[in-house]
Amino acid sequence: MLKTENDYQEVSVKTQEIAEDSIDPNELILAILQKKILIVIITSLFTLGAALFAINSPNIYKSEALLAPADTDKSGGGLGALAGQLGGLASMAGISLGDDGDENVKMAIEVIKSRQFISEFIQRHKILPDLMAVDSWNMADNTLSYDEDDYLVSESQWVRDVNLPFKAEPSMQEAYKEFNKIMSVALAKDSGMVTISIEHVSPYIAKNWVTWLVEDINAEMKSRDVLEAKRSTEFLNKQISETTIAGIRTILFKLIEEQAKTILFAEVRDEYIFKTIDKAIVPEEKFKPKRLLICILGAVLGFALSVMFVLMQYFSKKN
Repeated sequence: MLKTENDYQEVSVKTQEIAEDSIDPNELILAILQKKILIVIITSLFTLGAALFAINSPNIYKSEALLAPADTDKSGGGLGALAGQLGGLASMAGISLGDDGDENVKMAIEVIKSRQFISEFIQRHKILPDLMAVDSWNMADNTLSYDEDDYLVSESQWVRDVNLPFKAEPSMQEAYKEFNKIMSVALAKDSGMVTISIEHVSPYIAKNWVTWLVEDINAEMKSRDVLEAKRSTEFLNKQISETTIAGIRTILFKLIEEQAKTILFAEVRDEYIFKTIDKAIVPEEKFKPKRLLICILGAVLGFALSVMFVLMQYFSKKN
């Protein structure tokens, strides 16, 4: 079938439209070069803004402690040997037969992260102002400056202007969220080591809080195990008084003996759940902000946005 002259004209028109719709890299480069002054100005403004932000951001120091799971085998396998003989009764008494050290460590980590533990930690050590109202740290005399719009140090009074349901003095829910931002608890799966770290404008506060966290979690887990052992002992003594079968009484006495070992073990060890391998120190170098990186990112962002703006103008005019 022969093509008519109209067919050739239609093909020519379509070819011309495709050529017009195609993007010529040289035209794009030329459009960018024509707006190079605008690009330089926008990039400079973003870089300047990033630099101002970096300069005005206070130094943040990070202190951390490296911990190893303590030996939690208080019974020397005694409870495990009794598991087959009186497992049901031991379970009723709240006795764990054959303690799993890994599970104890995981439990301790979750306790550290819990709202109750952190709230009690903040209240016990009275660190709410240092957590919620610190503005800066003076390296020369190791003093803190507080935001006077939030907290008056001279009167030990909170003066925050907030809307309900919030109050001038931060609640423990607010404090918990803020503390979670600066605290990190990490478990190394390969070695089982635990790292606890705190970030703060004061390196001394960061070091102290890490130290207190380690001490408090050991004391907390010790207290829980001792309380559980005492309750189990009470239950077992009650069972002894209610049974006359000699074999069962013998096993019950052995279970009581194991609870006594648990209590004794807890009383003589301060590092109950975690042993300190590398204790927290006062860091000499800041952890963040990375000021040079912030400036570079600001420049890159400014350049990218300015080029995108120029290209959008180019395509809008072309269309």
